[in-house]
Amino acid sequence: MENNFDINKIESPVLKKILSYRKTIPLVILALMVLFSSFFQIEPEEVGVITRFGKYVRKVEPGLNMKMPFVERVYKVPVERQQKLEFGFRTVSAGVNTQYTRSGAKDESLMLTGDLNLADVEWVVQYRINDPYNYLFKVRNPENTLRDVSEAALRQIIGDRTVNEVLTVGRTEIATKMEALVDQICQEYSLGIKIDQVVLQDVNPPEPVKAAFNAVNQAQQERETLINQAKSEYNKVIPKARGQAQETIQKAEGFATERVNNALGEVARFNAIYKEYIKAPEVTKRRIYLETMGSVLPKLGSKIIIDEKGNNVLPLLQMQLKK
Repeated sequence: MENNFDINKIESPVLKKILSYRKTIPLVILALMVLFSSFFQIEPEEVGVITRFGKYVRKVEPGLNMKMPFVERVYKVPVERQQKLEFGFRTVSAGVNTQYTRSGAKDESLMLTGDLNLADVEWVVQYRINDPYNYLFKVRNPENTLRDVSEAALRQIIGDRTVNEVLTVGRTEIATKMEALVDQICQEYSLGIKIDQVVLQDVNPPEPVKAAFNAVNQAQQERETLINQAKSEYNKVIPKARGQAQETIQKAEGFATERVNNALGEVARFNAIYKEYIKAPEVTKRRIYLETMGSVLPKLGSKIIIDEKGNNVLPLLQMQLKK
C-alpha cells in the first residue's frame, strides 16, 4: 500500500514551513557537524597531537586549532601538568581532609629486604610527560608500564639493604637512587615521561610483627640512651681525673726540681766555703761559728749565762742581736 503524504493538507503554517525545508535540514546538520568537528581547543597546559588515519601528522600548541573533519584525530596530552602514581595506597577523595584506602594495594607495598625481612613501603612517583609522541605511540599503556617499572626498581633497591636501613637512615638514599633508576629506564623504554620526584610516604614493618618490632626499637633506643648517659658521665669524670693526675705530676716534678736546685745550691755553697776553709781554717771556723750563733741566738728568746760550775747565775736582760 502506498502512503502518499500531501503537505498541502497540513493546516499549521509553522509545521508546513518546517516540512518544506525537510530536504535541507540534514544538509544543515551535516554542515554543523563538519564545522564543529573541524575546530578544537587546546588548554594552556596541553599539547595537541594530530593523526590522519592513525598516522602521526603534526603537533599543535595551546589555543584554537583546526583539523580535517572525520579524517584527522586529535589527542590532548597534558605536558605541563605534574601527575603521580600511588603505591601501597590510593586517594579516595582529595581536599582539606584527604581520605586514603589500602584496599587492593597491599601486595605492591610488601618488600623483601636484603636481610630477609619484610617492610611495608608506601611511596609516590611524581612525573611529567616530556615527549607526547613517545607517550602516545611508542609504548602501549605507558602509565601501567611506569607503575611496573617503579615497583620493580624499588624492590631491587630495597633488596640490597637491611630492614633497619629501609626503616630509618636509608630512606632518603633509597628515594634518590630510585628516582635516577626509574628515569633512566623511562628513557631507555622511550615512554616520553620525565620523573620529577620519588617520595617514600610511609615505611613500616608488616602489621602482624609491628608490635614486636616497635618493642625492639624501644629497647634499642633505651640502650642508646644508657650508652649516651654513660659516655656523659665518662666525659665528666675521666677528664677531671686526668687533670688532677696531671696536676699532681706537675707538682711532683716542680718539687723534685726545687729539691734538686736547692741541693745543687747547697753543694755550691759548701764547695765555696770549703775553698775558703782550705785557705785559712781557723779564720773560716770562727766566721762560721759566729754566723751560726748569729742566726741561732735571736730565736732563743731570754738568755741565761752561767759559769762553768753553775754556782753564780747572772740573768741578763734581753741579750738579742738586732738586725
